[in-house]
Amino acid sequence: MRFAFTLAHRWLGLAIAAFLFVSGLTGAVISWDRELDRVLNPHLVRATGVGQPLPATELVRRVEQRDPRGRVSFFPLFVEPGDALPMSVLPRVDPATGQAYELDYNQVFVDPVTGEEVGRRAWGAAWPITTETFVSFLYELHYTLHMPEMWGIDDWGVWLMGVVAIVWTVDCFVGFYLTLPARRAGRASSSWRQWWLRWKPAWKIKTSGSFYRVNFDIHRASGLWTWALLFILAFTGFSLNLYKEVFYPLMSLVSQVTPTPFDLRERVDRNHPIEPRLNFDDMLALARVEGERRQWPPVAGIFYSPSFGVYTVQFSDSTAERTGTGLPPPRLFFDGQDGRALGERVPWKGTAADIFVQAQFPLHSGRILGLPGRILVSVMGLVVAALSVTGVVIWYRKRRARLAVRLGV
Repeated sequence: MRFAFTLAHRWLGLAIAAFLFVSGLTGAVISWDRELDRVLNPHLVRATGVGQPLPATELVRRVEQRDPRGRVSFFPLFVEPGDALPMSVLPRVDPATGQAYELDYNQVFVDPVTGEEVGRRAWGAAWPITTETFVSFLYELHYTLHMPEMWGIDDWGVWLMGVVAIVWTVDCFVGFYLTLPARRAGRASSSWRQWWLRWKPAWKIKTSGSFYRVNFDIHRASGLWTWALLFILAFTGFSLNLYKEVFYPLMSLVSQVTPTPFDLRERVDRNHPIEPRLNFDDMLALARVEGERRQWPPVAGIFYSPSFGVYTVQFSDSTAERTGTGLPPPRLFFDGQDGRALGERVPWKGTAADIFVQAQFPLHSGRILGLPGRILVSVMGLVVAALSVTGVVIWYRKRRARLAVRLGV
């Protein structure tokens, strides 16, 4: 049994080592995505206008008037004084060709006081890498590897990293088992104290040993001390990347997951978007009424998905914003054709499955613990990268030793 687990750990680890190395290093950096973006791109995130901000929907109209090829899909209603208001932009369909316009940007930054455009960029662009796209490049690399679209499907990278996360989750248990002391043939079962004395060296790094020994101890001891966190990162990586394909169906077997309109509706392609009959002003008016009826905080942002014909209205969550937990704010969903309320999402409310699902990103990002959690995740990203490297070194040294024996060297 132990030999089989050793083979499994060796080959599973080798199969995912490169992926985990990249994911670990990028994860250590993107824990600070907002702060890093502000440092690298002050010309985008800062605005110089002084005075009373214009209504956010008026800013949207001005952006769409400047470039009718694009449709604003998301925008916040307010930002901190001195900050530019960011908007996400999707391409409209060219009536002459019936195909979506090819835009070289998907995000616009606007001075909320003057309405002037501060700048624009292609969030998540694979190339070229500039200060404006660096953070989003790392973010996309972390969970998609920037794999290109193939056969009309653009989720290959997401699926691949989801499979890597599944393998990693399984390997967490395999690796833990291999740290346990082997059973001694012909001996009666030892006491707990004796068993712990045999396992205790696995938790230590003997710095006075050879390079191979130190490398082995780093790999084993680091994996043991951080095992619970490694498992959380692996499991949540799987749940986030393969949510609809695997995680959602499995969760539904245990506890009912309350579906959103995005789960119930068929997605249409970008060349056949669902045009809303109600605009942002209409939806904000409806959302404010619904929010007041629920005694919710003010509306904070609004998103329209032309792929589903659904508006998502976000409400301010001062507690989450203050603590940085990473939980999504309270949200309401509306039909873009008639304004019907299609459901809601409230942090830490719903079925057991709903709450478990809500916790996946905050756990993966560490934001569930606020600033200390983000620091911890950054450190864990480096640990994951180190485990990948030390694991490959162990395999290489053992392989070289086996070859030497075979050749009689």
